[in-house]
Amino acid sequence: MATTQKEGKREEEKVREGGKGKPGILSSVLPFSLSSVLLFFLGLIYLVIFPLLYRDSRYVLGVVINASMLSVISLGVWLTFTIGRTNISQGAFALIGGYTTAILSVRYGISFWLCLPLSGLMAALIGALIGWPILRLRGVYFAMITLSLTEATRLAFLNGGDFTRGGTGIVDIPRPGALSIAGITLIPAFKGSDPLPFYYLAASLLILTLISLRRLTQSRIGWVFRSLRQNEELASSIGINVAKYRVMAYAICCFIGGLGGSFFAAFQQNIYPATYTVTDSIYFMLYCFLGGLDYLFGPVVGAFLLLISFELLHSIQTYQTMIYAIIMITFMLWLPNGILSLRFKK
Repeated sequence: MATTQKEGKREEEKVREGGKGKPGILSSVLPFSLSSVLLFFLGLIYLVIFPLLYRDSRYVLGVVINASMLSVISLGVWLTFTIGRTNISQGAFALIGGYTTAILSVRYGISFWLCLPLSGLMAALIGALIGWPILRLRGVYFAMITLSLTEATRLAFLNGGDFTRGGTGIVDIPRPGALSIAGITLIPAFKGSDPLPFYYLAASLLILTLISLRRLTQSRIGWVFRSLRQNEELASSIGINVAKYRVMAYAICCFIGGLGGSFFAAFQQNIYPATYTVTDSIYFMLYCFLGGLDYLFGPVVGAFLLLISFELLHSIQTYQTMIYAIIMITFMLWLPNGILSLRFKK
């Protein structure tokens, strides 16, 4: 028990380091830590300066929108790592979320602002039902099952007949309309092809997801999740309902994946069974590994770095994929604990 308490303290220190940084000389005399100041300026650049500078560049805004939402979806995968599971099924739940929004908005005319949470809830419900039996597996067995789940979901939508429109997919998904409450317009309708409203929506979803997961990981539930990664038998012996918390973590992961799929369906205004494949699920996992599994910002750093690197290499099309792969392998070998481990190396 003493060893477990020590490990718990070390985990707590890691989480604190990931969010606030180590206390230094300046932090002892300043009201805010350097990490807080850095986060403030990064947020200022992300939410204010960057969109002002590039508001007329659809390409640049599109890259950052994609990176933001891929970060959101990957954060769900990161959460399942905290319970000790390697999840390669996030593409399946992004697909479920995307099709939920597409069917509800195109077939039934439901507003995107209602479709968005419903897509997350649908993905979470299906994830909980599937997760209950498969989360009993560990290691490579769980990874293989989730890998198959992505492909099975793709085939299910491909053979969904008129309901999912098979391989032709669902197109002409309407852009988000105005969001009004009591006659007051909170969010105006997304008109034309301007990507700026989607930029702010993606940024808001990313920030909300980060805040929610940070609160979750610092709560009692977050400590229970980490105790499952360390030793499920020990957690069960002290009265923790292991199965319930495993399913809870997986359902939250699926909810986040469903939100991401819903966003991309509205942003791209179409969805096909091949929109998310096994490759996408593997990339969601790679973003977490590259950024660092011990850090909440790991998936965000991994997604932005890989996506922007891929776009920068676009000019050398012949060797783009090869150089991209070399970059990934180099980082994995040089920094096996992720890029963010550089910040905290002694």
